[in-house]
Amino acid sequence: MQTKTLNRDKPAAALALRCRGLVLIVDDDEDNRTLLRDPLEAHGYEIVEAENGEQALQKVEQRPPDVILLDVMMPRMDGFEVCRRLKKDARTAPIPVLIITALSERMERMMGIAAGASDFLSKPVDLQELILRVNHAVHAKHLFDQLQAEQARAEHLLLNILPRPIAERMKRGEVNIADHHPDVTVLVADLVGFTTLTAHIGPDQVVYLLNEIFSGFDVLAEKHGLEKIKTIGDAYMVAGGIPLPRPDHAEAIVELALDLMAEIEKFNRAYNTSIHLRIGISTGSVVAGVIGRRKFTYDLWGDSVNLACRLESLGPAGSIQVSETTYERLKDRYRFDGSQTIEIKGHGKELVHTLYGPLSSFCGPEGPPPAPSAQRRTPKGSDALEPFGSQLPRRFERCG
Repeated sequence: MQTKTLNRDKPAAALALRCRGLVLIVDDDEDNRTLLRDPLEAHGYEIVEAENGEQALQKVEQRPPDVILLDVMMPRMDGFEVCRRLKKDARTAPIPVLIITALSERMERMMGIAAGASDFLSKPVDLQELILRVNHAVHAKHLFDQLQAEQARAEHLLLNILPRPIAERMKRGEVNIADHHPDVTVLVADLVGFTTLTAHIGPDQVVYLLNEIFSGFDVLAEKHGLEKIKTIGDAYMVAGGIPLPRPDHAEAIVELALDLMAEIEKFNRAYNTSIHLRIGISTGSVVAGVIGRRKFTYDLWGDSVNLACRLESLGPAGSIQVSETTYERLKDRYRFDGSQTIEIKGHGKELVHTLYGPLSSFCGPEGPPPAPSAQRRTPKGSDALEPFGSQLPRRFERCG
């Protein structure tokens, strides 16, 4: 009688209440499923039914429920086995399983606990108890889902700050993270002309344009499998060979440098600007580590970092300046010119080379165009610009 009353009122109640969760009822007896389904639907739950264990596992695979009401005594695959299979799968293990059984012996309940059951309901099922236990299980599942979502967001934020291998070490409880990397290539790029531009546009446009540029750089760094280290104002630092070593880090970095130059040209065409890039590249050893306790920063230190910064600051706008160590690794595959010895503060004399591109991209035996004039260099901090590309030859003519 009680079931019929609930069934008669079900449409109105279901409309009055929003869906509180998805419940999978697993029982080989249709009358038992109806007895459980009607009051739960009346309380706002969406119901899915399965008449055996195999069908239940298929339903869970198709659409994971918030809670499962699982009969024990079923043919072929009993409820204990269904529960064990669910708990072995990491995707379905968090789903609460309420075992419904006429068995009252302590041994059977222990078997259910061992299989991974969250709770029990005894037959004949008390409908008030049914609603209370399902409410509790669904609430617990929703809290778990919220926690998982928060953890995923926190991990996403952490990965925006730290490389994945470093983030994993921090999650395992490692506090003082500092590593020596003997073979790394560092790239430092600076936007020449952006400071002048910011004097003529609003702050929202400044941030928007800088975000457009650096977001494009981020995509390219990820494409080449390189690690963005940081941005400082309108400067951008990226490295290859950290936090995990790779043998082709120098090549990957110079390919990125060429792509960054092309990206800036594309940006200038899109926004009618004349921003230039100035890039310095150096290869050698660095120390890398995490600084901070409340706000984390993954950073690099060493002569290679300092040299890359100095090469960038001393180069002409629109150029890619490469250290001798990087040049030696790539001279057989890339075109360099404008080699000169310069005095670098804190480093002494350094032979510097200007990168133009891969040898395979250029035609003719006539050699590279003349190196840029020293008088045309744009020191870091100066925004006196000539038209984009006037400081350097555009590139050799491409084959084909």
